Amino acid sequence: MRTTTLGTNGPTSSVQGLGCMGMSAFYAGAEHGESLATLGLARELGVTHLDTSDMYGAGRNEELIGEFLRGARRDEVMLATKFGLDAHAGPGDRDIRGDAAYVKAACDASLARLGTDVIDLYYMHRRDTTVPIEETVGAMAELVAAGKVRHLGLSEVTAKEIRAASAVHPIAAIQAEWSLFARDIEESVVPAAREAGAAIVPYSPLGRGFLSALWTTFDDLPDGDFRRAQPRFVGDNARINAELLAPLKGIAEIRGITPAQVALAWIQQRAEVWDMPVVPIPGTTKRTRLAENAAAADLTLTADELALLEPISAAVAGDRYAVMTSTYVGPGRE
Repeated sequence: MRTTTLGTNGPTSSVQGLGCMGMSAFYAGAEHGESLATLGLARELGVTHLDTSDMYGAGRNEELIGEFLRGARRDEVMLATKFGLDAHAGPGDRDIRGDAAYVKAACDASLARLGTDVIDLYYMHRRDTTVPIEETVGAMAELVAAGKVRHLGLSEVTAKEIRAASAVHPIAAIQAEWSLFARDIEESVVPAAREAGAAIVPYSPLGRGFLSALWTTFDDLPDGDFRRAQPRFVGDNARINAELLAPLKGIAEIRGITPAQVALAWIQQRAEVWDMPVVPIPGTTKRTRLAENAAAADLTLTADELALLEPISAAVAGDRYAVMTSTYVGPGRE
């Protein structure tokens, strides 16, 4: 797979990454052995960018990646993880933390679970609005100076926060939801990232799987799947949004590819539209889906096809999350 550089001075990454969250949390049906095999196939296909977080499965996802790394050369992986959503918080503790002491402790804990001495890209997963972002990023910068972290990233932040963070230390990547179903970051976040010399790493580039057209109703989802609580996938919203898939299905049928590949080709071409690195991290727990996703890295949509897809986001029904606090559009955020 082709590679790119995340940001002006960031790490080298495959042009498409692998979101590993579902291997340990939120989605039903993940199998440990198949997850490890999927990680192995990613290495074979040149998908070097592995994305995890200390809160996915309360650390279990990092442990899974650590198990995989024991059988792989460390230089074959561009390892990204995150801190800030304290999955171990007790009664009365903050669920979102960005104080300096917590940042450093979280990094050490992640390094131990991952079984490595350095993290290639370390993200602030969510902004702790009770702590100045300068303190949080300052602590992250100290981790770079200590050799524990190579590059810094931010997740679900505002344009103002990107600028404030970049004044403290260079930011290599901004992670945010971006897909045919979620384009609101284009208003201010994407321009601010470009201004700061940072890449965009879109998570949920397949609209949490909905853009794959493999399921279209709440009833299609297994018990325990977190999407059963998300507004876009229930009731009339699901019906309205399913109807929006028609252009994807049409292009896929003509091309002999899948709707998911159409959606991934669209997000990957945002790199040309915005003249900046854009590295989506579609998540999967299965080798078959990984191979399908990776093949989309070589697809290019025509101007006519892009025009057919353009109206979709404006017609999407329902919010991204049931509760929108702590995302970049949360209360009191600019």
